[in-house]
Amino acid sequence: MKRILVVDDDIHIGNMVEEILTREGYAVSRAYSGTEALMSLRTARPDLILLDLMLPGLSGEELLPMTEGVPVIVVSAKADVADKVGLLMSGASDYITKPFDVSELLARITVALRRSAAAGDGALTACGLTLDSTTLTVKTVSGEVRLTRTECAILKLLMQNEGRPVGRTTILDKISLDTPDCTERSLKQHISNIRRKLQQSDGTDHIEAVYGIGFKLR
Repeated sequence: MKRILVVDDDIHIGNMVEEILTREGYAVSRAYSGTEALMSLRTARPDLILLDLMLPGLSGEELLPMTEGVPVIVVSAKADVADKVGLLMSGASDYITKPFDVSELLARITVALRRSAAAGDGALTACGLTLDSTTLTVKTVSGEVRLTRTECAILKLLMQNEGRPVGRTTILDKISLDTPDCTERSLKQHISNIRRKLQQSDGTDHIEAVYGIGFKLR
């Protein structure tokens, strides 16, 4: 389920957008100021941001450079072409003017997410982490972490099953062809190494041991 952060201090519009997106199957979080949005970005990286410009605290223009690669659709009453061009040049993925048509908004969201997925070249995002299997790196809210080939394969499987426990046997079966060095005896150490690296980066323990089953990403 794709996560969308709606940043708008207008409660009525925010409620309407949240209802529409939830009905379309998106997971929605809300922020009512630029400052609150920045705090939200540091705790849980969304797949897309809908950003109003006229916000208390940090303005939308000030927040935009801090979104760290998350696609942003600006949703604003500002209709001046120069404003739109400037925001697109500053990193916005798209721009839609208030008042907007719901079908247009949904179409622009779909296109922005599709472009983001294509640009990611296989990058996987879950629980505030973005994994790039080609470079064996994972981005947290605080920086980039390098992984071994085995660690990358394990983390990828946990991210693909975000929030659901994955059994030890399942992990070994799924990754055994690519990572023969991962055995039942060494799996616990590999998991420990991943947890340590991620925690050193963003201070969060992302992997939970589920008694009698295996592990899950949180």
